Amino acid sequence: MRSEGAAVLAPRGLRLSEAKTRVAHIDEGFDFLGWRIQRHQRRGGTKRYVYTYPSKKALASIVAKVRTITRQGTNLPLSAPLYRLNPLLRGWTNYFRPGVSSKAFSYLSHFTWHRVIRWLRRKHPGLNWKQFRRRCLPLGWWPAEGQVTLFNPAAVSTTRYRYRGAAIPTPWSSAA
Repeated sequence: MRSEGAAVLAPRGLRLSEAKTRVAHIDEGFDFLGWRIQRHQRRGGTKRYVYTYPSKKALASIVAKVRTITRQGTNLPLSAPLYRLNPLLRGWTNYFRPGVSSKAFSYLSHFTWHRVIRWLRRKHPGLNWKQFRRRCLPLGWWPAEGQVTLFNPAAVSTTRYRYRGAAIPTPWSSAA
C-alpha cells in the first residue's frame, strides 16, 4: 500500500516520510493536520460512520496559547488580552468548524471564560462577586470592555460536509 501511494506521489514531486507514515485501521483512527479521523457507531443505532473532530493535541495547543495569554501581567486593560484571544479563538474554530467539533468548542469556551475571569480576579483582588460582576462583566457573565467582547467558541455552529462520493477525483483510477 505504501509503494502504491509513493508511486502516485512521485510524479508530483512528493514523497512519503517513513517516520510519519503509518497504516492504521479506520476503527483505530488516526490524526491528520490536527483532525482525529475515526469510525464510531452512531448513538442509538447499529450503523458505523466516520467522524472527524479536533485531535487532543490540537485542543491542547490552543489551550496552552490561551493559558499563555491569560498569564500576562494584570496592569493592562481587559481589551488587551481580548484583542489577542479573539483572533486566535476565531481562527481555531473556523478551521475545525466542518467537523464534529461542538464539544471541543464548548470546552474551549468554558476554559477561556474561566481563564479570563481568573485574570480579572487577579486584576481586582478586593472586590466581592457582586461588585466584580457589576464592574467587570457588563454583559451578564460574559467579559467585555467597551466595544471588545470575548469571542464565544461555543456559539460557532458546526457545518457537516455532505457526502460527495464519486464527485471527488481519485489519483488511483488514472494510475491503474
